[in-house]
Amino acid sequence: MRQGNKQDYVSDDGFENCDGTADMTGADEAVYPPVVRTPGDCAVVELFGEIDLLAFQRMAPLVDTVAAGPYRIVVIDLTGTTFLDCSGLSLLVRAHRRATGRGGHVTVVCSHRLTLRIIELSGLTEALHPVATLEEALR
Repeated sequence: MRQGNKQDYVSDDGFENCDGTADMTGADEAVYPPVVRTPGDCAVVELFGEIDLLAFQRMAPLVDTVAAGPYRIVVIDLTGTTFLDCSGLSLLVRAHRRATGRGGHVTVVCSHRLTLRIIELSGLTEALHPVATLEEALR
């Protein structure tokens, strides 16, 4: 386990400086930071691993910055995630609120049956527009 380490966000569009670094304190070695890509006129945030309270604390500054940024379309790609709890839902809702507050929208890429069920049971299907593939989200 890492103790007190910091790890930079990975980005291809300069988002790595939103609030500096991701706090990796107590995280497993296999934890991967979010990746931001900007194909065309949208921003894609790829999340990996378990999206729980610890991940929320690490990822919220980046996701918040991207969702409040200049891209009208924000795609949150959960393809690489293995678990999503209420903290993960909160992260998605925060992104949705920030994007819609400036006239944009969020689409979530997810094909994991249980994660889709959690989104559905939470009443967030309409807000998060889940789709199965990144290609669908970018159409």
